[in-house]
Parts: sequence; C-alpha cells; structure tokens
Amino acid sequence: MMKSTLPRIALVIPLLLLTACNPLAAKKQAAAAAPAHPPVAVTTVKVKAEDIPVHYEFVGQVAGSLEVDVRSRITGIIEQRHYKEGVQTRAGELMFSLDAAPFKAVYQQALAAIEIAKAQKVTAEAQLSQAQRELKRVTPLAQKQMVSQNQLDDAASAVDIANAQKAVAEAAIKQAEANLLTAAINLDYTQIKAPINGIAGRALFNRGALVQAGSDSLLTKLVQTNPVHVNFGIPENDQLRMRREIARGTLVLPETGFVVDLLDESGASSGRSGALDFQDYKVDNNTGNFAMRAILKNDDAMLSPGQFVRVQLKGAIKSRAIALPQRAILDGPGGKYVYVASPGANGMTVALQKNIVPGEWVNLDEQRKNYWIIRSGLEIGDEVIVDGVARIFFPGMPVAAAAPETKPAPAQQ
Repeated sequence: MMKSTLPRIALVIPLLLLTACNPLAAKKQAAAAAPAHPPVAVTTVKVKAEDIPVHYEFVGQVAGSLEVDVRSRITGIIEQRHYKEGVQTRAGELMFSLDAAPFKAVYQQALAAIEIAKAQKVTAEAQLSQAQRELKRVTPLAQKQMVSQNQLDDAASAVDIANAQKAVAEAAIKQAEANLLTAAINLDYTQIKAPINGIAGRALFNRGALVQAGSDSLLTKLVQTNPVHVNFGIPENDQLRMRREIARGTLVLPETGFVVDLLDESGASSGRSGALDFQDYKVDNNTGNFAMRAILKNDDAMLSPGQFVRVQLKGAIKSRAIALPQRAILDGPGGKYVYVASPGANGMTVALQKNIVPGEWVNLDEQRKNYWIIRSGLEIGDEVIVDGVARIFFPGMPVAAAAPETKPAPAQQ
C-alpha cells in the first residue's frame, strides 16, 4: 500500500511547487479552466437627433380675472341689503342702501344756498346800476365845477364797490352750486351699486350697521370668474436654462406664445386652454420664481378662485434633441446612467456605462411614450440598451444586441 501512494505524492508535490512559484501561470490556468459568461440578450436603440415638442408643467392657482372691493364712500347707517350672497350680480345692480335722510337734508340746504346767492347777485346788480347812474350824473357837473371833486370820487368808488359785490355774489353762486353737486353725489352714494358683473361675496355688514368712509368701509367683494386667471411661477433655474437654450438655438418658442393647457387629476388634458397674459421681469423674493399668469375661459363656471390646478405650457420645440425611453435610464452613486452596447475584445459586444443628464419627460408619438430628453452624455449613433439591463451585472459584460420590435402605426382614418 505504501509503495503505490508514494509515487503519486511525488508527482503532486512538484506541481504544487511550480504553481506557487508562478502566480501568473496559475491565474491563466484558472481563467482557462473557468467557462466564459454567455452574452446576455438585450435590445438597443440608436441615438439620433430630432426636433421634439416639449411641455413644461407647473402648479397654479385660479383667481378671478377682475376682483373689486365694494365699499361705502360715505359714513352712514345701512338701511337695506338688496343682493343675494354668492350669486351672479350684474353691473349697476343695487347691492346696499344707506339711510338717505341726512344727505337729502344737506342737498336741500345746498339748493337753498344757491337761491340765496342768486338773490345776493340781483341786489349787487341793482346797486351797481344805481352807482353807475349816479356817476353818470355827477361827472358833467364836476366838469362845470358845479359839484366838488369829493362827490365825483365818491360816485366812482360806489361803482367799484357795487362791481365787487356783484363778483362776490357770483362766486357765492358757484360755491353753492359746488356744494349742491357734492350733496347730490353723497346722496347718490347712499345707493351702493355693483361696479362690474361678478359673483358677490359674503356681506361684511348687516342692516342697521354703521359704516365709515375709509378703512372701515368694505361691504363685500365682487369677482369676475369668466374669464379666469391662473397664477403660477417658473423656478429661477428653469427660466435661466430656457433662456440659455433659446440663445443657443436648441429651444424654439412658438411665435404666437405658449398655449396654456390645464390638466385633470389623471394628468391628461382637461380640454381647457388659454394664453399667457403676464410674465414678470423679476424673481419673487419669497418664492424664488418668475411670476406668470394665464387667462382662460370659464363659461361653465367649473373653475373657482383659490382652486389649485396643474398647468402645462405647450408649443416649444427642442431642436436636434435626443430622447430615450425612461426604462433605459438607471440610477447609480454618480447619478443617472445608461448602458451602451460597444465593441469589446475578441469581436464581442459589451455593455459599458455612460453617465447622462436627463431633462424633460415627453411623449414623442403614439408608439413612443414616456421618453426622457437627454441633455448631455450621449453622442449621435450610440447604441443604448433599453431592454435587458436587469441582466447586466457589471460594466463590460458581453451582450447580444438586437433592435426592439416596433408596433405598426395605426391606420389613418
């Protein structure tokens, strides 16, 4: 038994010694002994540039296109509220009436003051006529030295005084007419009417309450809800990036301006669209956004002030942009990346990583939905792996690439 074992041990020991002395040979031997990893079947798309419509989505809030405070311009007691809260009110419709008795009295006093001023004018005119006749009589007598110079001077002064009294009477008439106009205006202000068409808000004062002109004069509000405004903001970074892209020519805005579309709760278009009617030139210090405002029709009154909505700006085009399916984009410690099918050793195709910077989400057409625009990281002609990335365990892994199946386009109706 010992004789047969010793020769075998003698053969193994030199082999072990040879392996220990030459590690490189051992690695080559192990690699040769290990079976090669078979290529993983994947599908790829070739990167190409095309003009892609892009949409920008934001959260907005509905507001009335015109909101007016209904205030009392005079101090008085509310006698009656004539409108119904929360309903549509037409311009010119009576909303509140104040106790008009004190203002009617002031109006009558102003009328009487005008009559008094007119009577004073008549008196002044009569005195002027008398003074002018006296001066006319005295003047030739003074020339013949039949009356003294003092008598002539007194007659001339009487004319001047009469003219002054007439001017005072005329000024009193004008002042009385102004007072009458003010009294008429204040009397009219006792009837508080709707300044615009709109929905009337809750009444802040009830019958019998005292309202004072000034800070305590707000009675209610009127808001116009057709059309409506939608206020939203574009973050500063997004706005600056859009400006840079426009300057480079990679983003083309519509000549007629953005189309503003409202989305429903599922993210689809609600069928309501409008246009931008205001873009602020500065950044809001509180929000860090550029304030924007759109105007939309609201014939069915489904949009209410204060309501939050999803706003989508449509019409812009990304010129010569790259887009990939979202399923092809992966997350890693260094950010987002994709696998690209590239030539490897021995004529094999391997999967290599490329870091990318994604942009907006888009739907290119009916067959290409949920795509991501790629701002940087890829080149035209790259073969990006879109399916089978879950079977790629490490960069450099062999792959067998094939083009994805395309569904036939739907027949035109």
